[in-house]
Amino acid sequence: MDQLPKCDANYAPLTPITFLKRASVVYANRTSVVYEGTRFTWSQTYERCCRLADSLRSLNVGKNDVVSVLAPNIPAVYEMHFAVPMAGAILNTINTRLDAKNIATIISHSGAKVLFVDCQYKELASEALSLLNGTVPSIIAVIDDVDTPTGVRFGQLEYEQLVQRGSPGYTGELIQDEWDPIALNYTSGTTSAPKGVVYSHRGAYLSTLSLILGWEMGSAPVYLWSLPMFHCNGWTFTWGVAARGGTNVCLRNTSAKDMYRNIADHKVTHMCCAPIVFNILLEAKPHERRQLASRVEILTGGAPPPASLLEKIEALGFHVTHAYGLTEATGPALVCEWQTKWNKLPQQDQAKLKARQGISILTLADADVKDLDTMVSVPRDGKTMGEIVLRGSSIMKGYFKDTEATSKAFRNGWFVTGDVGVIHPDGYLEIKDRSKDVIISGGENISSVELESVLYRHPRVLEAAVVAMPHPKWGESPCAFISVKKNSKGETNDVKESEIVAYCRKNLPHFMVPKRVEFMAELPKTSTGKIQKFQLRELAQKFVANEKVPSKKTTGSSHPSASGTQVPAYAHAQEQVLALSRL
Repeated sequence: MDQLPKCDANYAPLTPITFLKRASVVYANRTSVVYEGTRFTWSQTYERCCRLADSLRSLNVGKNDVVSVLAPNIPAVYEMHFAVPMAGAILNTINTRLDAKNIATIISHSGAKVLFVDCQYKELASEALSLLNGTVPSIIAVIDDVDTPTGVRFGQLEYEQLVQRGSPGYTGELIQDEWDPIALNYTSGTTSAPKGVVYSHRGAYLSTLSLILGWEMGSAPVYLWSLPMFHCNGWTFTWGVAARGGTNVCLRNTSAKDMYRNIADHKVTHMCCAPIVFNILLEAKPHERRQLASRVEILTGGAPPPASLLEKIEALGFHVTHAYGLTEATGPALVCEWQTKWNKLPQQDQAKLKARQGISILTLADADVKDLDTMVSVPRDGKTMGEIVLRGSSIMKGYFKDTEATSKAFRNGWFVTGDVGVIHPDGYLEIKDRSKDVIISGGENISSVELESVLYRHPRVLEAAVVAMPHPKWGESPCAFISVKKNSKGETNDVKESEIVAYCRKNLPHFMVPKRVEFMAELPKTSTGKIQKFQLRELAQKFVANEKVPSKKTTGSSHPSASGTQVPAYAHAQEQVLALSRL
């Protein structure tokens, strides 16, 4: 057996670039990309990527050079997922929702050699570049809209010109080592400063295969880009759609009207999104909606969607699969793989099961919930909480230029997620909280996620977030921040704290009931749509818990001002959150 070495005939480094070359042959004339009036086939997309890669090489872009792009979900960003690594470089897709200061930080930290900027973000990019104290990217190019060109120019080059001047015969740099970096993605920084997460060709390849298998994505899917490509490279579906010979339906904006229109016009079969997109679809006005001709598969991640929200979105014709992941895990790491026997359960019970994060994708060697002090696995009782830990080929190479953070993340052979969860008797994992969001009240561990899921079932609650606040007797107690849906008169101030507390008492153990409810016009969010709990925690530290349910005269929906008049509580909370966000 030892006399059978690896050779070029029986071993090739794993890389998702191979998915594109295969698609150009097997699905040559099948539509690869649709963007408004623009269409490409897989043979055309392959040629465009080859041309762009050749142009990058002619600009002396090569191994370990970072190519950054600030753009929405347009064909150019899709093409760069293949063209940049074909040139031997590393792709860095920048979150378009960030402000200039954060974008400047990413450009500086990544050491980007090339910066592509969509015409829509010219001013934002200009401001970011003006804030750079160090070296500005040596190559700056604008991406004009391929469907309706604007004529906007920025930097020295233009994307389409680069594509056209490259050679169609260029086939890309040979990947020598599958451990080489393919992408650099920055975390959203909800619990700490953003960090640069590095993916390998091997990790991206295996994670892509795991997700298209785990989601049971069949041949020739029509995939709607409702998930930003800057989120973990679109959870690797940038490469996955090519692997299945599918059609990428690109979107510049994820408005309800644009999503429904594209779903209907192109017969979309698959899409990914955070649960916040559910509300966009559900709150669509009648004239924005279109009837779904067939079921649309949705893979969702982020905060666990409340069972009530899952029921509502599926009633529209969507079928939801829930996943759990992190930037460090190349996107989804756990998927709630559906079991046939669950189809016999009542809809509400099915929705609760779908809210679980599930089992590991195929790429992972293992996923577990452990006591970090002892590294012993917690009992599979669905109750005992511990830290979710992962290990396998889809885990990042590490944090760019941050060996200390990398060593902290990798502990005893595991990647420590920072999330708290349980394992059910059937082996399915369920997230309960971020480790810092667990509320410890008089020795009882309270899951803010569980409390939030109850709040979301209230018919008037639009958004909910629960954090710890000081309690003179119990140490900590739950404080709920909510935004309210408008009533038939367009009002929100008719919902009182006492009503919310009473609702919770009917549906939760007494110790889990929030001791204070704060109403806000809108909960503070990150640029990726995640609720910024750290701001709410800072705000809650200034509150004092109420042991008794307030009377109507002292309801938490209003606070006395200095003049004795009543001012909506959300106005005070919103004002303080805005002050915090400026820090």
